[in-house]
Amino acid sequence: MLELKNINYTVTEESGEKKAIIDGLNLQVEDGKFIVITGPNGGGKSTLAKVIMGVNKVTAGNIILDGEDITEASITDRAKKGISFAFQQPVHFKGIKVIDLLRLAAGREITTDEACEYLSKVGLCAREYIEREVNGSLSGGELKRIEIATVLARGTKISIFDEPEAGIDLWSFQNLIKVFENIRENINGTVLIISHQERILNIADEIVVIQDGKVKTRGPKDEILPTLLGTSSAVPVACGKLS
Repeated sequence: MLELKNINYTVTEESGEKKAIIDGLNLQVEDGKFIVITGPNGGGKSTLAKVIMGVNKVTAGNIILDGEDITEASITDRAKKGISFAFQQPVHFKGIKVIDLLRLAAGREITTDEACEYLSKVGLCAREYIEREVNGSLSGGELKRIEIATVLARGTKISIFDEPEAGIDLWSFQNLIKVFENIRENINGTVLIISHQERILNIADEIVVIQDGKVKTRGPKDEILPTLLGTSSAVPVACGKLS
């Protein structure tokens, strides 16, 4: 179980004033859940994801993983304890091939067949990608799916995806939904997704709404989603590029 206890994250603005991005947030995440965190822009969702991973250090509060306080743990230590993180914009790795990235993620010398299996799970024709470099020659949608494949290869307790729909076209988004539906059906560990998109919200076990740095509400999808539709907290899929 992941527990966030009275989490605060404060930044200093150019004026010198302190601004609370996360303000006394409390949240418990049970094992094996598929949870989507949503809410208005600027409410603290992406910051919360980075706080859990250790990218941002909390100003106050405690982060507890399976009974252990990991508040002061480094990103590396959190990764070793079973937390993985996929950024909004996947990182390019010049000179590193897809199969090498998967091996790094898995922490072992996985075979070509195993690498192909992970890529197939995210909807990529594996044989065409394993020797490709992870660079600008790949589209945003391809990079997203390769990054998700690395998360699957790691097999972590908690997998965090920060707005996976950001910056990809509609076709890639539709394929991304299929990937998450597959993960949802074959869930191993806990999945946390930061998203505004209705189709991602619709495959959640639970939805958590973050506003003004706090948990405004949370509950089963069937209970929370109807209250969000038509508001700024849930944006239906539109044609063209997704921002």
